[in-house]
This record gives sequence, structure tokens and C-alpha cells, in this order.
Amino acid sequence: MLKDLSKKLLYVSGLLGLYHRVRNADSLTVVMFHRTLSPEDPRWRTCDPDYTLATRWLADSLAFFRRHYHVVPLEQVLASRRTGAPLPPRALLITFDDGWADNADYALPELRKAGLPALMFVVSDAVGTRQPFFQERLIAALRRGALKLADLAGAMQPHLAEPWQPRDESLGELREAIARLERMPAEHREAVLAPFMAALDDGHRHMVTVEELQRLAAGGMALGLHGKTHAPMKHAPDLDAELSGARAALARHLGQPAPNAESMSFPHGSFDDAIAQRARGAGYELIFTSVPVLNPVAGGVGWLLGRTGFETDAVVDARGRFRPDWLALYLFRKPAQRLA
Repeated sequence: MLKDLSKKLLYVSGLLGLYHRVRNADSLTVVMFHRTLSPEDPRWRTCDPDYTLATRWLADSLAFFRRHYHVVPLEQVLASRRTGAPLPPRALLITFDDGWADNADYALPELRKAGLPALMFVVSDAVGTRQPFFQERLIAALRRGALKLADLAGAMQPHLAEPWQPRDESLGELREAIARLERMPAEHREAVLAPFMAALDDGHRHMVTVEELQRLAAGGMALGLHGKTHAPMKHAPDLDAELSGARAALARHLGQPAPNAESMSFPHGSFDDAIAQRARGAGYELIFTSVPVLNPVAGGVGWLLGRTGFETDAVVDARGRFRPDWLALYLFRKPAQRLA
């Protein structure tokens, strides 16, 4: 209790804000959201709780950004990269990964109310599909009781180098299974999941449509790429397809004559130096990682940028209250590092 009270006092007193204004003046903070849903939405009950914010918490987060940062659009970050033009002090860029339909349903209205721009990284092959990626489908099936981890583990055994059994039916153990599935060749993973596919369909549409992409863009949401298939880049069977192919596919979705997405982020945060250089060679001017650092911007923005993940337990306490003091401690004290 005393520790929690000290956090509140540090924030309410203004000392933490002063520290941030001085220490982070010459940096670009990039925050990474995924989903946002109303708890009344039927998709809320089975979404991934670690990567989904209730919409009221998103609204609180945006108000926090307006108070402590200068929120900038992608175009301003690109201009700084191209010309060395300075960004405003304590610049912040808001990003959303994957291309969820709920970003159009809930995030866009909140962004417009707050008058803030953002950037969505889209998985090009997921545009217009109904069901999400296999990871999220497994999580939803477990949460609604349509999947037993013991059954999934049994189907995985012939394709594993070492035997693995879940200790329980928890979400944490499912994440262990997902990590192993991600490392499997695609044909092995498809064989494992095939008997469960009916159970993995929850009957809802989750992914953004072309019309929603157009509405997002018209509402101030810039569009970048998040791969073609959402495969981790280190395990992608066709890296060129995930990079250049994703840009071409998004252009076709939008009816554009040529790819023009200037930015991308790595799915699952999976990359190495060689992959980053391949992405740069594919024509992406700004490449975003999941390395949780602040980006120094003195002399202009670098081409490889870190992002801070926005997870529920960083901003919401056990009673469901938004905690700006927690968020301040989480964001303001990130290390500053130029990745490239």
C-alpha cells in the first residue's frame, strides 16, 4: 500500500512529469496497441486479455498522451527522417498492429474525439478475412471452453523434437504451445490444427475490411505493413513475400497502381539485423521493432525504431481502474537508444 501511495504522490506532485519533460525532450516515444473493444461487444469475452484494452481505457490513455506529449502523425516523422527537421519536444507516435476490425469500430472514434493521428500496421493477407490468426483463435477457443490443451498437445507430439505436455489448462500454458506451433513448418502446423478448425471459429468477424481501411485512412489513420501472413520474420518461408509482397497486396486491396506504404513493423517482434536490412532494401523508410526503447531524434529520426508495448497490466489495476501514475512510471523511464 505504501509503495502504491508513493507512486501516486510522485505523479500527482508533478515531479515525475518534470523528470519526463527534461529527460525525454529529444526523444520519440512510439506506443504499440493491438485491440480495443467495449466490454459489451461479444468479441470481448474471448479476446486475448493481454493485448486488448477496454475502450474507456484507450480514451484515458489518449488523454494522458495529450497531457504529457506532442502526438505526431506518421507524415511528420517521415519528414524528420528525410530532411532532419526537428520533431516537437516529447514527440509520441501512436501505432496499432495487425489490422483488427475493432480499430475501425472503437479506436477511430476515440482518436477523432481526441483529435489525434495514429498509424495502423496491416497484415495484407488478413484484410477482408473473418477469423483472426491461429494464435488468437486458439486463445478464444480456450477462453470459451471449446479447446482442451491436453488434446492440442497430443496432436502436436508427432511434430515436436522433444515431448511437451501442458501443466494445466491455463492461458500461460497455451502461450507455450503457441510458441512451439510458431516454430513448426507451416505444413506441420496446419496438420496439427486441422482437427480443431471447427472449434476455432467463434462466428464473429475480427479483421478489417477494405472499406474499413478506407474509413480509417480518411479519419487520420496512416497505413503501414505488418507482413503478408503475420509469420514471424525469422521463421518466414518467403521473406520477400512478407516484405515486398505485403506492400503490393495492400496496394491491390486499396486499388492503388503501385505500393506506397512507407513503414512496416515486424510481426511478433521477430527480426535480426539481416532482416532489418532486407526490409530497408524493400523500400520501407521507417521500420518499427518491438524493442521497448525511446528513440533519440537529435539530428533527425533513425530508420529503425523501438516501440513500447501497451499491455493492460501497465495501465489498469486489479479493480479495473486506469492508473496514469503506473503509465507514467512505465513510459517515462524507458531507456533511450538509437537502434540504427
